[in-house]
Amino acid sequence: MKQKITKKILYFVTEDWYFCSHRLELARAAKRAGFDIIVVTRVLQHGDKITAEGFKLLPIDLMRRGRNPWREIKKINELVRIYRRERPDIVHHVALKPVLYGSLAAHIARIPAVVNALAGLGYVFTSSQRQARLLRPFILLAYRLLLNRANTRVIVQNPDDLNLLVRQGGLDQSRTALIRGSGVDTNAYFPTVEPKNGPIVVFASRMLWDKGVGEFAAAARLLRDTGVNCRFVLVGDGDSANPASVPTEKLLDWQHSGVVEWWGRRDDMPNVFSLANIVCLPSYREGLPKVLIEAAACGRAIVASDVPGCREIVRHGENGLLVPVRDAEALAAALRELIDDPALRQQMGIRGREIAEAEFSIEKVAQETIAVYRSLLV
Repeated sequence: MKQKITKKILYFVTEDWYFCSHRLELARAAKRAGFDIIVVTRVLQHGDKITAEGFKLLPIDLMRRGRNPWREIKKINELVRIYRRERPDIVHHVALKPVLYGSLAAHIARIPAVVNALAGLGYVFTSSQRQARLLRPFILLAYRLLLNRANTRVIVQNPDDLNLLVRQGGLDQSRTALIRGSGVDTNAYFPTVEPKNGPIVVFASRMLWDKGVGEFAAAARLLRDTGVNCRFVLVGDGDSANPASVPTEKLLDWQHSGVVEWWGRRDDMPNVFSLANIVCLPSYREGLPKVLIEAAACGRAIVASDVPGCREIVRHGENGLLVPVRDAEALAAALRELIDDPALRQQMGIRGREIAEAEFSIEKVAQETIAVYRSLLV
């Protein structure tokens, strides 16, 4: 009998925590589909969790904000050596730096198939800072050169990002796949009865200015100043590798002044959502925010900016409310509408759960992604 040859997929993600939060379920599904799994990432706290899945873990000390050109070149060479040694059938790169460095390494190492997943366009495209504006044309040029190669697919999470990459980045649309989000485990994230001890509005994300944390704090202050009795909670930490990170001193200042509560990073998000009445993300731009999909799966009304990514999950008036970007007053008005109307929140929560189950389950996302893998192996 001819022995079956097992195909290998190598995932390259900068941070181990991000792999566990956004790609672990996909890797599990790929393993169930018969693939061997290799994970290349910076290992900090989640290495044991990754190896416990039966995945091969290869640590790489790659910083998202690395600036030393010689160090960066060394990391690309290290990737080339890993790719040549492991000889994966497919490499799956996630986010900006892995996509750029990994695509170059895969070309040098002659990897048969490459999947590049852009979970949003990130700081370079969301920020109005001079540094981001200067980098933007160079990133688009790199995309044009690296992402149009034969047997390559680019996964994006919303149509706006796809259109931008095709129009401005010169990406061949035939090499793209639109897969909306990272998926949600609807068994782990499920509806619960809203808490009765006063409304709680939760903002759950990395503490970045371009996630709209400043507008959230401003809206909380506006509502408190008008006598609204509500708790406003930030859940998440800053990100020292991101230029848009909110300083810890600012977060503590907001907390000490009574504007918000800051709970820090939490790894029990279903429990956090069970404590919330409303979930809010006034971001400037997203791929497709996993936190809003999870909140919808938990039956919570959601409020977000009317921007790419957020409007993929928030259907205005159905499962939440959309507000103009960078508009704290509009955000405060939308939050007040839901704070004052428990029946509307409940109605939106029911609809949100239906949308999450029908369109954003991890099973659906995994099935679509594995179909991309198989199309490259034909």
